[in-house]
Amino acid sequence: MVVKDDTFRVLIAGAGIAGLATSISLRRISDLANLDVHIYEQAPELLEIGASIALSPNGMRTLEKLGVNNALTDEVGYRGPSGIPQIFRHWKTNQVISVDTHNDVPDPRHHTTRFHRGHLHAALLEHVPRESIHLGKKIKRAEASQDRVSLHFEDGSSAHGHILIGADGIRSPVRQSFIPDYKLRFSGKVFMRSTFDVSLIEGKVPDLPIDAMHWWGPRDNFFASRLGKGQYTTVGAYDDPRTAEEVEQSIAWDQKGNVEFLRERYKDWNPTIRALTQLTPSTNLYPNFAGDALSTWVFGSRVTLIGDAAHAHGGSFAAGGSLALDDSLALGLAFKHVFNSPSRPSLSSDSINKALVLYSKTRQPHTARLLRIIHNQIKKRAPEDATFEEEDATLVARMKTRPNTEWLSEHDVETAFAAVINQSTSERYPEQASAVKEESKQGKAVDENIRLQGSKI
Repeated sequence: MVVKDDTFRVLIAGAGIAGLATSISLRRISDLANLDVHIYEQAPELLEIGASIALSPNGMRTLEKLGVNNALTDEVGYRGPSGIPQIFRHWKTNQVISVDTHNDVPDPRHHTTRFHRGHLHAALLEHVPRESIHLGKKIKRAEASQDRVSLHFEDGSSAHGHILIGADGIRSPVRQSFIPDYKLRFSGKVFMRSTFDVSLIEGKVPDLPIDAMHWWGPRDNFFASRLGKGQYTTVGAYDDPRTAEEVEQSIAWDQKGNVEFLRERYKDWNPTIRALTQLTPSTNLYPNFAGDALSTWVFGSRVTLIGDAAHAHGGSFAAGGSLALDDSLALGLAFKHVFNSPSRPSLSSDSINKALVLYSKTRQPHTARLLRIIHNQIKKRAPEDATFEEEDATLVARMKTRPNTEWLSEHDVETAFAAVINQSTSERYPEQASAVKEESKQGKAVDENIRLQGSKI
C-alpha cells in the first residue's frame, strides 16, 4: 500500500448501504493507507430495520470484489432454486406471462439475491470499524471551499475534512446544500412492504411458488418472495391519486400501515395473493418519489454523491442497492487510479477533482440512462371506461414487452471504468491512441489469419 505523509480525511454522510459500501471500497479498493474515513449518521443507533432488498448480478459481483463474502452465503440471502430472477404472473388467473433471465452469470452466488435490508446492512457493517461511525449526527448543511469540506449538524457540532461523499439517501441534505432547487416528483405509487418469519405462511398458502413472484394488475402490483435467514416479504404497490404535497403531508417514509387496507385492496385477486395478504401480519408504507438526472456529480472539486443521493430513481427495477454498490466500487477504482499513479499526486483540489470526475464519468451516464427510461415510460393503461377484455389485453401486452434490463442487472463497473480511462488517454494523446488502435487492428488481422489457417488443418 502507498503511504504518504499527508492524510486524506474523508467525510461520508449516511451509514446506510451506500455509505458503508463506500467506506469499504475506499479502504480496500483504493489501496491507500493514508485514508481517514469517517461516517456520519443521523440515527441514534444502528438497527436491523427496513424491508426487503434485491441485489442483481452486478451488485452481487461487487460485494465479492469489495470482500464482503459473508453476504454471498445462502444463509444471508435467498436465490430461487430455478435460477430465474423473477417470474411475472397475471393478477387474476395466476398465469405465468413472462420471466426475467440471467444471461452471463456463471457463478450461482451472483444470481439475483433477496435479503432483509437489515441483514445486508449488518453484513456490510462487519467490514467497517465501529469507531469510524458517528451516530446522532443529523446534517443541517454541507459546505466546500478550495481546501476543505465541512458538515454542520443539528446538534451544533461540525466535521471537517478533505473530501465529502453524500451517501445520505433520496432526500440528501448534502445534495440539497449544493443544489437547493432540486425537486423530487411523486410517481403516483405507494408501496406497502412487509417482512416476517416464513413460518407464518409455510404450508398455509395453496400453490405458493418458491421463486420470486411479481403479479401485475391493471393498476396495482403485488410481489412476494422468500428472503435470507428464514424471512419472507410481501409488497403491494397501489396508485394514489393525491398530489405530491398531499402524500408528503399524510404518509411518512416507513410509516406503519393498515394491514386491513392491504387485504381489502387485493380481495379480488387470485387465491394465492388473497391467502398471502391474510397471513401478512403488518405492513409499512413507502410513498414513491423520483428525481431527474443531475447535470453534475462533482461540487467544488471536493464533493460528490453516491447511491440514491446521486440518482433518485425511486426504486424502479429494484436496482437501488446494486447501483449504490457499483457506485462505491467505481469511486474506489478512481481513487486508486489517481493517487496510486506513478506521479504520486499530492492532496490537492486538482487531484481530488480528477478522481471524482473519473468516478462520475464512469457512473453518471449509466444511471442517467435508467432515469430517462423511468421518466419517459408512458403508463400504458386502458381508459377508465374500458371493458375488462380491452384492459386485460393491454396489461398482458405490457407484461410481454417489459424493457430488457440486462444492461442494468449485469453491468460491469470495471469494464466501464477502463473504457473511461481509455477515452481520457485518447483525448490527451490522440497520436498515441491512434497508433495503439492501428496496432490492435493489425493484431486482430493476424489472429484471424491464424484462426482461418487452423480451420483448414
